[in-house]
Amino acid sequence: MEAFMTKRSAIKHQVREGVLDSREFLQDAKVRRLPPRNGWSPYPSNDDRDQAYLKTLKPKSDGQAELMEAVDAHNLVLALGPAGTGKTYLAVAKAVEALEAGKIGRIVLSRPAVEAGESIGFLPGDMEDKLAPYLRPLYDALSDRLSMKRVKALMAEGLIEIAPIGYMRGRTLNNAFIVVDEAQNCTYVQLKMLLTRLGWHSTMVVTGDPQQSDLLPGISGLSDVAARLEAVPDIAVVRLAEQDIVRHPLVASMIGVL
Repeated sequence: MEAFMTKRSAIKHQVREGVLDSREFLQDAKVRRLPPRNGWSPYPSNDDRDQAYLKTLKPKSDGQAELMEAVDAHNLVLALGPAGTGKTYLAVAKAVEALEAGKIGRIVLSRPAVEAGESIGFLPGDMEDKLAPYLRPLYDALSDRLSMKRVKALMAEGLIEIAPIGYMRGRTLNNAFIVVDEAQNCTYVQLKMLLTRLGWHSTMVVTGDPQQSDLLPGISGLSDVAARLEAVPDIAVVRLAEQDIVRHPLVASMIGVL
């Protein structure tokens, strides 16, 4: 009884101080709205982005708008551009959007297992564990559109598949959304093999930056493949530029001089 009276006294004090509106509080209610005037908000007050940005996919540049339109209109899209232009994020976001809408049956993610200039040696675990460090950017994009719990559940059900490039030969990917990331680290033969995996009712987005290949000079086949496919009808080759970079402004400045 004493604790109850103390709680009521505290509530009356909050009402007098203007922190709590008594109309928003019911004594027997399990849930009540947070006090609107206590100086705390779940949204950053200094952030001018759309508050629903996690659920609404919007282009931040003309190049990104072109890429999104190309993915909607074509079954095969090559997105080439410098770091920070949102190639991977937009591709994964479009894949999640198609899966949620029931347009495709699964998402297939593929990325070459090539280190950026240094060898990290052998990795423990099964195939997914070994590929996890290389596929981390794809996981980050997935977790930004879905919760990690949902991502793990979809992977357990086979609706999100991790497909190493080395094991793709001979497959036909039907009713799927395929994202091939870091394609600048693929050879011409590898890219030819990957592109010909496209099956019925499927969409494939190949992303990469020809200027950031970790292969020996002349080994990467992305530029050659893109130049050849640019003349093929119904295939979109989107070339993003420095003005499409949406990372820190210094990234665009560095790309221009490095």
